[in-house]
Amino acid sequence: MNGRIKDDMTDQLFKAVLTLRNIEEAYSFFEDACTINEIKAMAQRLEVARMLRAGATYEEVADATGASTATISRVKRYLNYGSDGYRLVLDRLKEDDKK
Repeated sequence: MNGRIKDDMTDQLFKAVLTLRNIEEAYSFFEDACTINEIKAMAQRLEVARMLRAGATYEEVADATGASTATISRVKRYLNYGSDGYRLVLDRLKEDDKK
């Protein structure tokens, strides 16, 4: 966990996200809390992470997502050296898809 972002307000935000019960509630909350561009950027980064983890090349990722090479590189760095947040979420999404 990155100590630079941890504080009471961020704890409250993450606790709020954990209260969401379904995708419709998630849409409602994030549409109120974030701009469309912020939501789309997070969604893009998650897809970049998924594709990189599946073995896609930078070119394939860029073509499929429209992400810049800087974004792709940043996501790859966090996949390899981050807090394993992408790995955790991608593993759980994969588990859910199997159900």
